[in-house]
Amino acid sequence: MEIKSIKEELNSLAYHGRGIIIGKSADGKKVVTAYFIMGRSENSRNRVFIEDGEGIRTQAFDESKMVDPHLIIYAPVRVLGNKTIVTNGDQTDTIYDLMDKQMTFEQALRTREFEDDAPNYTPRISGIIHLDGGEMNYAMSILKSADGDGSSCQRYTYAYSNPIAGKAKFIHTYKCDGNPLPSFEGEPKTVELPDMDIDSLTSLIWENLNEDNKVSLFVRYIDIETGKHDSRIVNKNK
Repeated sequence: MEIKSIKEELNSLAYHGRGIIIGKSADGKKVVTAYFIMGRSENSRNRVFIEDGEGIRTQAFDESKMVDPHLIIYAPVRVLGNKTIVTNGDQTDTIYDLMDKQMTFEQALRTREFEDDAPNYTPRISGIIHLDGGEMNYAMSILKSADGDGSSCQRYTYAYSNPIAGKAKFIHTYKCDGNPLPSFEGEPKTVELPDMDIDSLTSLIWENLNEDNKVSLFVRYIDIETGKHDSRIVNKNK
């Protein structure tokens, strides 16, 4: 399996779309997760991340320029007990609500499919982090169209138990830029997590996202033993 640095991976594409990174810190003591959004249209770029309880939500930077909040205003991160949910859409709420009713991550996502933004049919990407007794495990999911055919939905879930310190999995919505945009292909990518504090990692990710297309970034470190977390938000719009 090819393992790249975060810098190499982020510089490999001008447009990843939206991306989720989840892994274990190099010292093995923390969960590391990041979520970023990029945009090509004025409407997509007119956003910021703001704190919302233990999670975050997107918000219009300039309300007067908001054309259509559909698909772009949502809560990317929510916390349910010892679980942290990270997604690129309102399926965050679906996962939260159905897991609160004792359904699994996978069962909750069977009620959803890719976004209704033909012809792109943007995939819904999701992650769930579970802490229990000083241990962590996590899963990632992608719901996407069948090679751009909006009549068929393909659902993939990848689960990671006792993940290796210093490595993370990275999944993003698009394979590359294009018109229409081609969906992400294959398993989540493996990237190295350097031994650095949250501010340094936040800077590393933000500085290596494409300058023209990046919009917002969220990074969180969670102590595996205590569940306490530290977060950072960076918005291009200020």
